[in-house]
Formats: sequence, C-alpha cells, structure tokens
Amino acid sequence: MLTRVVRVVLVDINPKMIQAWEQAFSHNPEVEIVLGSMLDRQVDAWVTPTNSRGNMDGGLDAILKKHFGPAIEKAVKEEIALRYKGLIPVGHAVCVRTGRPVPQFLISSPTMQASAQNISDTLNVALACAAAFQMIDMQNAEIPGCIDSVALPGLGANTGRVPVAMCAHLMWLVYDMFRKQDFVDFDYMRYVLEKTLKG
Repeated sequence: MLTRVVRVVLVDINPKMIQAWEQAFSHNPEVEIVLGSMLDRQVDAWVTPTNSRGNMDGGLDAILKKHFGPAIEKAVKEEIALRYKGLIPVGHAVCVRTGRPVPQFLISSPTMQASAQNISDTLNVALACAAAFQMIDMQNAEIPGCIDSVALPGLGANTGRVPVAMCAHLMWLVYDMFRKQDFVDFDYMRYVLEKTLKG
C-alpha cells in the first residue's frame, strides 16, 4: 500500500490551501503539511500538475522549469510522446529523472488538457492525485524503494481554479483509498476511484 511506505508531504504557498489540508487530513498526522515552496522540499519526488501535452509554461510548472532548466520539459514531453503519443490523459502520469540528487524524480500528472483550463466542476484533482500515487507505486515496483518520499502541491487549486476545500477533500479521499488498496494500472485505479466517488 503506497501511503503506508511512502512519506507524503503536502506543500503550498497559499495559507488557505494549508488550512484546508489541515482540516481534511486532521486524522492523518503521518502526512506532513507545509506552508512554503516546493523547491525547499527534501524528498525523492516532486509532483507537478501539468497539462496533457507537458507544456511547462505556467504556475508551478514554470517555476520547476526555471529551477531545473528547459531540459526537464523536454524530458517530460519525450516521456509523454513515448507512452501516450504526445497527449497524456488526465488520470495518468509520467515520471522522469531530474538529474539531481534531490529530488531524483519529477512526476507530471495532468489536471487539465490545456493550459489555464477551469477544472472546478470536474474530478480532475482526484484523478491527478491518484495518478501521481499510482506512478510512485509503478516506479517502486520497477526500482524497489527508489521513491520513499513525495511532495505534492494543491492540485488544480491555482490555475485550475478549484476551491481549496474541494481540492483538499478530493486529495484526502485519494490518500485514504491508497492506504487501503493497491492497483495494477491506471485504468483499474480510475475505475475504483470513480466507483468510490460515486458511492
């Protein structure tokens, strides 16, 4: 079970996002909640809520592109091209090496198809969060123990305009789901997630 073996850090620069997480994850003291920059998190992987083409031209994506250099966007796009023919669906994710010791990996999990899309009336936050966790499971299955810790931002709460309370609640639902079950692939993960949300 991913969330039993991987340390999860929730980090954002928005105090309202922090407050919403603290309420949603009030019974999960094992989850670290931090007001601050993703760039300061000393973990194995950072998660970024990109768009389906891997264009890192806004929000956290742009910050990470500036931090790592343009090669990181090239790596993300190449991985999307290899696995998804250039367009990754929401509910899937890719993982690339950063070339740095911290973090070693960047997980790109789209919350939207195009840049600056309003996703406030969708389940894209839950799908993106679940895809990021699933990607970690798959990466650890391929290279055991390579990702022991991960930092995630408020998915869709900035550019995607998802209210922070909704974002926090959906991310908690996904976290709780991954505490209880493993999934063989993205499709089965999505099936269980949608069944859980509708139930």
